Amino acid sequence: MYESKDIYVILNEIKEQLKLDIVFLEQKKELDSYLNNYPYDLILTKKKINNINQIILDNFPYKISKLIEIINLKILKKNFSLKSNFRIGKYKLNINSKKINCNEKTLNLTEQEIKLLMYLNDKKEPTKVDQLQKDIWGYSENLETHTVETHIHRLRKKFLDSFNDKNFIISQKKGYLIK
Repeated sequence: MYESKDIYVILNEIKEQLKLDIVFLEQKKELDSYLNNYPYDLILTKKKINNINQIILDNFPYKISKLIEIINLKILKKNFSLKSNFRIGKYKLNINSKKINCNEKTLNLTEQEIKLLMYLNDKKEPTKVDQLQKDIWGYSENLETHTVETHIHRLRKKFLDSFNDKNFIISQKKGYLIK
């Protein structure tokens, strides 16, 4: 809570039911320091502050049940957003929109391409084709197929065409790796 002592007092009284930690911050310096340590926390304030996760309390009076609903919705949306956006090298992947971005350029991806990128991104060592077949496509290790190679080839072409990046997925003797 920032600069809203009256609302802080009310929410603090019912914090057990809310199951939230509530902190009161009165000075801008306190707020800045707090946000440096907890950048994703939700801030309730009476005035808009740019570039923070906030709820602006400007339509008084509020029913307490409505305020709790607003807080819960904001927390759910933020959690959803945090769980859907990932960094893969210099790229930003949004799983919900199935898009990957870099330098204001966007590329649409398929579900399988996303699975493959997320898998390779989690691995720090090159991953062999048979391991990708098993873990991404559910194929047995002895199955003769070029599914992995075909997907990697198409992904490389997409990244080359969209981002002029020919080294995003690299091939080594031990397998594939995201650089």
